[in-house]
Amino acid sequence: MLLATLLWSMAGVVTRHLVSVGPFEATFWRSLFNAAALLVLLGALRGGRPLLETLRQGGATLWLSGACWAVMFTAFMVAITMTTVANVLVTMAMAPLLTALVARIALRQRLPIRTWIAVIAAGIGIAWMYGHEAGAAAARQLAGMAIAAGVPVAAALNWTILQKGGAGQGDLLPAVLIGAIASAAVTLLPALPFSVSRHDLSLLALLGVAQLAIPCLIAVAAARFLAAPEVALLSLLEIVFGVTWTWLGAAEAPARHVLVGGALVIVGVVVSEMLISSAGIGYLISRYRTILDSQHVFAGVLLVLAMAIAFNAAIKWIERKASIWQTGTRAGQRAAEDIPVAAIQPAT
Repeated sequence: MLLATLLWSMAGVVTRHLVSVGPFEATFWRSLFNAAALLVLLGALRGGRPLLETLRQGGATLWLSGACWAVMFTAFMVAITMTTVANVLVTMAMAPLLTALVARIALRQRLPIRTWIAVIAAGIGIAWMYGHEAGAAAARQLAGMAIAAGVPVAAALNWTILQKGGAGQGDLLPAVLIGAIASAAVTLLPALPFSVSRHDLSLLALLGVAQLAIPCLIAVAAARFLAAPEVALLSLLEIVFGVTWTWLGAAEAPARHVLVGGALVIVGVVVSEMLISSAGIGYLISRYRTILDSQHVFAGVLLVLAMAIAFNAAIKWIERKASIWQTGTRAGQRAAEDIPVAAIQPAT
């Protein structure tokens, strides 16, 4: 699931390098390449005839899940061309809250207290970011955020459908293919006439295959083994990854309140995953805390702290190395720094 999140997160930075394509045309081409890649991948995994049989005999679960994927594919791409990547990802971060609520109602899943605490922590971070963004955003950006809200709603319904249909409901991987075809069909007419360049077409092909087809298949497979709220919480990591890639690769720096809210979201994800795990550092901390072995508990906490400090240092190092992309070449930057201040002041 972590690999799927990493691949999903590159959508923002790649989209920011599109030049001549509009929102609906970008959505069409991305969904078309996604559908083509899925036909190849699913054909190789399942065989051509079994795939057709699954599509022909698929029940309501398959087609409902496909409809959810179509909404997510379309709403995300249209929204990300109307507002910032951070705004879209922040809006999408409502998915864990909605997923937990839908799973509680539809699946009657009893959620442990630790999961609710993690969801609430993530919700506080989301509210912090969303409140500041909504207060300062223009009309077009607010419209983009409203369209982006369709993604977490569809995601919550989709993860719950996959959980309910995971046992004895057959193969649900073709639902992603159904969603890709439906998204391309819905956006075809608004995309005409086509104006895509070769440069943009290559980037959209990358998005369709590596950013959609492959991670979506991974996510559907992972959803059969993880609880719906846990999958949604892990998906929240896309916020950090997506904002970071766009910051470093497209000079779209997030505001401070986005960073603060994102940190709260990540804390919720980490705490949840650590406490529900059956192995690893989190499991050991929880186990030693139960038997009142404070020395091992403190050792585990210090190890986690050291890992966090190391991660922060790594991000800062990457930022220093990558910031040159925003200001030009290293030689050009050094030359600009060497120019005397008097030489660039206007004559009086």
